[in-house]
Amino acid sequence: MPRGRERRVNDRRSPRRAPTADESWFGAFGSAEDTQISPEEGAATKVPKDPAPTSSSTLDSRLFSRQAERIVSAGQTAFDRIYRTFIGARAALGVALVLAQAVTGLFGARPSLEAALVSVVYGTLALSLWLLPRKKPIEPKALARVFGGPWLATIGVDLVAFSALHMLTPGASLNYVALLVLPVLMAGVLTPRPLALATSAAVALMLLVTAWLGAAGGGSMTQLLTQAALAGSGFFVITVLAGELAGRLAREELSARGNMEMARQQAALNRLVIEEMQDGILVVDRRGRVRAANPSARRLLAPSGMSRPAPFQLRGVEAWTGLVRTVEQAFIESSWPEEGRDVTLEFEPGSNRTLRVRVRFTRHRAAQASEDFCVLFLEDVRNMQARSRQEKLAAMGRVSAGIAHEIRNPLAAIAQANALLAEDATDPGQRQLMQMVADNVDRLKRIVDDVMEVAPGQMQEVRAIDATAQVAAVCSDWARSVGLKLGDQSVLRVELPPQPLGVAFDAEHLRRVLVNLLDNARRHASSAPGAIQLRLESRDDARAFLSVASDGAPIPPEVERYLFEPFFSTRSRGTGLGLYICRELCERYGASIDYRARAAGDPHCNEFFVVMRRMPLTDTEARLQLTS
Repeated sequence: MPRGRERRVNDRRSPRRAPTADESWFGAFGSAEDTQISPEEGAATKVPKDPAPTSSSTLDSRLFSRQAERIVSAGQTAFDRIYRTFIGARAALGVALVLAQAVTGLFGARPSLEAALVSVVYGTLALSLWLLPRKKPIEPKALARVFGGPWLATIGVDLVAFSALHMLTPGASLNYVALLVLPVLMAGVLTPRPLALATSAAVALMLLVTAWLGAAGGGSMTQLLTQAALAGSGFFVITVLAGELAGRLAREELSARGNMEMARQQAALNRLVIEEMQDGILVVDRRGRVRAANPSARRLLAPSGMSRPAPFQLRGVEAWTGLVRTVEQAFIESSWPEEGRDVTLEFEPGSNRTLRVRVRFTRHRAAQASEDFCVLFLEDVRNMQARSRQEKLAAMGRVSAGIAHEIRNPLAAIAQANALLAEDATDPGQRQLMQMVADNVDRLKRIVDDVMEVAPGQMQEVRAIDATAQVAAVCSDWARSVGLKLGDQSVLRVELPPQPLGVAFDAEHLRRVLVNLLDNARRHASSAPGAIQLRLESRDDARAFLSVASDGAPIPPEVERYLFEPFFSTRSRGTGLGLYICRELCERYGASIDYRARAAGDPHCNEFFVVMRRMPLTDTEARLQLTS
């Protein structure tokens, strides 16, 4: 049978296992049941600890050949498959014996009645054993016992039937000695070596007895005994060779099972690692079809939530046009910069996401072969910038905190000396200079306080506060301090929930964040009623949303990029630490702060918003009412 046809036949022996919903390139091969091995098999499986590397030992992405995967994933073991093959051969041989007796009679020869009877009985038994269903696969130990049921039903029946045919018709035209190869071969492959050699010895002894009987009947004893001895020796050789080949097959199957089990465990481990990676990973073919995508990639490809699981097509989604062009360009160039390139996904007006895309290709066995797949590593540029910023600020924060602490004492001395000089100064010019010194001393104090505020320190216990009451109190105090009246015609318009809203935050830190946002909004907003809008609401059971929007001029993109960077300010006298401190304080309590430009046509185009964690209140706090 041709090799390709044999593979197709073998593949049809067991139904294909239906793939599960979560299987992908990151999944394990087969299932755990496919590669389970018994303790006896496991003890016999030896895997070298440090195999010597060879040029031919490089494995492709599938790790093993299809033949090895078929052997391991098949429902039957190699022993059971070989046993079934022998059973089928016995059935075919039984039919052939019956037909041979019938054909002999048709051509005028008178067949032996005893031989015909033995052939019919043997054919019936062989066909019955082949056709009868079995509850479970045959085990090797079932054929290791001489008087066990499987041994008697197969090898035992063959020995008796073929020996009877040879002894009952010694001078017939049909030579039945060749039939004895089947039980000898079956014993050599399926039974232990002592039992297999005993089977060959029994066959050789039967041949010698038959030769001796033939010589007693008038034949040449030397010739008959020599023929019997040669045939018996051949049976011993067949037994030894078949046993060696069967042992090699068993060792190869055990090795394949052990290797596939390790590969399955490694693939499961790889899948777990890839699924938990922060970077998005896509496996894409030349047609733009995504073959595999981890959860991080699916989150990056969607404006909110997650995109559908793989497989899916990149083409056809307008927001992914840049990514499709990237894949096409990567396949055309067959290379990609090591540092990657930036690709922008445009989900909707005003909602874009820039990704850093790195591309790697799958390598085929032939170096000149074209690439079928490319692996895309996706990372949000904002996260990269935040990580780089954190790495820089981690060191800078420690140094700045130390410097700020050392500045306090000389700064206090400068302020005290300037105050003493101001008491005796009468010249207006000198007073003006001293006032400049005092103003700059105050500015330096604010910078020192800001730096010390965000310096690493011991984390305090997070407690729940009533955000409704705290925001109301801060708005009232801030409006009074800047000279604003609260009411319908006020520049500040506040929308608060009617019930207490518990959040995880510190009251003073929330005051600092909110005052900073209100100061920035007032600085850029107009004096029209409702120019500044503050809204506090509960989005769900886990999050609270606080936003401050103003009708000032839209923030330019080149400024928006650095809004939360330290020491960046659009004012000449600003420290550039306000929004940076707000972000650091928010992150300290698991909250987040960000900026977004509202849609065109909205008068309040600039919006800063804080997302805080909800937390149940332990004590009922009175809600402060806003008064004009």
